[in-house]
Amino acid sequence: MKPITVGGGKGTVELDAEGVFHLVWNPGTVLAADDVRAAMTSINEVADGAEYPMLIDITNTRTVTRQAKSVFSTKCAASRIALVGSNPVNRVIANFAMARRSLPCPTQFFASHDEAMAWLLGDPR
Repeated sequence: MKPITVGGGKGTVELDAEGVFHLVWNPGTVLAADDVRAAMTSINEVADGAEYPMLIDITNTRTVTRQAKSVFSTKCAASRIALVGSNPVNRVIANFAMARRSLPCPTQFFASHDEAMAWLLGDPR
């Protein structure tokens, strides 16, 4: 599928040939609640009632607002979510998004794209 622009141009979402959604936020992005909601809406529309694993690349994300973090507890078409980042700031963003929230599906942080994909495509049990 061709990438779809989301979040008012702050990122793209694409469903790859392996059946994995890739949500990639642009460099320097400050994520607001509306950006996350818009991405989830696009993902749900493409999924059309099905669920798929999803890789969210936050490598270049500057920050995530408190309101945006609260949207992460909303169920979307993701069966499991791998957050991928490359530095300690990304890990802090991911840990804060995952902490003290009832997440709608299994969610983990990875520093490696390959490890994230292996987890996403592995046996969900």
